Amino acid sequence: MEYGPRRRLVAVVAAGLVPWTVLLIGDELTLVFSFGLFNTNPPTVVSVYDFFFRFTEGLPRFIEAWGTGVLLYLVALASAVAGVVWREDVRITAFALAAAGLSQITVFLGFNRRIGYIGFPLGTIVMLAVVWWYYWPSVRETGIIDVGSDAE
Repeated sequence: MEYGPRRRLVAVVAAGLVPWTVLLIGDELTLVFSFGLFNTNPPTVVSVYDFFFRFTEGLPRFIEAWGTGVLLYLVALASAVAGVVWREDVRITAFALAAAGLSQITVFLGFNRRIGYIGFPLGTIVMLAVVWWYYWPSVRETGIIDVGSDAE
């Protein structure tokens, strides 16, 4: 089943709105989103811009993968928007979204290596599911990726 550009855009937007990484740090909950961090103790939101351009001193290296994921997600989002207003190359959208999802594994693993931190890569699962469900049939149709012959 092939989905139209509007439905694919809604799926890409939804993938950006779910928490990409869910962190439990003692009794605190931190949610890493595409647009920023939300911490429960005290309840605060820090934008991606503030995090990377104002509070960058002393950050662990693995957190930089979050920024890379945000940039890749923005490429996927722009490509999906182009599909609604003009023309979308589903391969670009699928690749950028899959790469954004995979980049968050570094964030997840980096936090899980720290004592007292428990992380879950929810965004990775959601983004890869969107690629598989909404984009894989179209990517497969382009013939760029050889997945074997169905005719025998």
